[in-house]
Amino acid sequence: MRRAPSILHLDLDAFFAAVEQRDKPSLRGRPVVVGGTGGRGVVATASYEARAYGARSAMPTAEARRICPPGTAFLGGRFAAYRRTSDVVMALLRELSPLVEPVSIDEAYVDLAAGDHDLSVPGVTALALDLKARIAAATGGVTGSVGVGTSKSLAKIGSELDKPDGLTVVPAGSELDVLHPLPVRSLGGVGPATAERLAQIKVTTIGDLHRLSLVDLTTLVGQAHGTGLYRLARADDDRAVVTDREAKSVSAEETFARDLTDPARLTAEIDALAGRVGSRLQRSGTSGRTVTLKVRRYDFTTLTRSLTLPQPVDDARQIAEVARRLLGAVDRSGGLRLLGVGVSGLSPYAQGDLFAQALDEPTEVTEQPEPLPTDPAPGPAVVAWHPGQDVVHTGLGAGWVWGSGLNRVTVRFEGPRTAPGPVRTLRADDPDLQPADPPDWTTPDGG
Repeated sequence: MRRAPSILHLDLDAFFAAVEQRDKPSLRGRPVVVGGTGGRGVVATASYEARAYGARSAMPTAEARRICPPGTAFLGGRFAAYRRTSDVVMALLRELSPLVEPVSIDEAYVDLAAGDHDLSVPGVTALALDLKARIAAATGGVTGSVGVGTSKSLAKIGSELDKPDGLTVVPAGSELDVLHPLPVRSLGGVGPATAERLAQIKVTTIGDLHRLSLVDLTTLVGQAHGTGLYRLARADDDRAVVTDREAKSVSAEETFARDLTDPARLTAEIDALAGRVGSRLQRSGTSGRTVTLKVRRYDFTTLTRSLTLPQPVDDARQIAEVARRLLGAVDRSGGLRLLGVGVSGLSPYAQGDLFAQALDEPTEVTEQPEPLPTDPAPGPAVVAWHPGQDVVHTGLGAGWVWGSGLNRVTVRFEGPRTAPGPVRTLRADDPDLQPADPPDWTTPDGG
């Protein structure tokens, strides 16, 4: 732990949804959900307007549709737009320090001690406020929440305390005062299962956790996990900001309070874990070829099973399907204490569509389009359009796909610096309509 708050953590607010609202003026102030739009899709990001209704990351899209009001926009992802905006933000961070550690496409740590900065509380506060203003100006209004502290864990917790568009500086010497009132879930590594175990012994805050001995913690949650939580509850975190951070795998796991035997519950747990892994892969812009299932049986024996696929994946649905197949080959008699799902063999994401969706699947249109003069005549296979996709029409200009189905595509013609634009319904195979690159938010015409 450092003597001054010199580690900054930036987390862009509802990043995917914020970029969509910037580029699509008709969606500003409205609920927006970005993720898989098919029947088994998973939410990657929900705007704060959608979160007010309970939508959240890793939730099945079908559930988000049930709880969000009419008029909510459900969009597939546009990774090129997100990457372009992220690159602008990361460049601003590198102006502050040579030590920048991107954690994902919308999150990074900065070691301010490696730059020429005033590290007093007023100094880092002024620096962070200036950074936030420059990010909003450079990205066309995308906001970020910032935490600054004496360690990476304190900086990250600080960035979560005042979302969205927040700023929290944790002065040296006040770490425990900030930590102790917070729920245990605020600490990295405390998931639902660990929180449930702790709650059984009336440990609900980090202050409660601080009062446990190391022996008590390691007995309760295991040697490695217990030691880590013991240190974090005492603000003992000396991890450095690493510029060449490169994940070799992405995984998620859960330890259960009671051994699980019910096949339906096990399947649901795998689907939830795959949703978390898929969301992290998509946020970091990577995909992987090898899916691994980890299980710990009732007798504490731990097994792993892996399958390497011909093509890299980042889709939670595909990851879950492979993991369920691997689970089918595991002896589950007696019950399972732990399940884990991971993806390795990572590479930069290369496919054009960020979130998987079945081709030709009709998508919701949340505004009544203009009717076609006549029904489209039978013809060749329907062209696949995806909600949120950038397009350009020879006569009508640039816009984005509002919805599609039944050999029609509905497009709203607008851009980042236009007023909300008109909606037009066209034939899906209209030769004047073509896919387009993401609009440029810095130019009036979006070109």
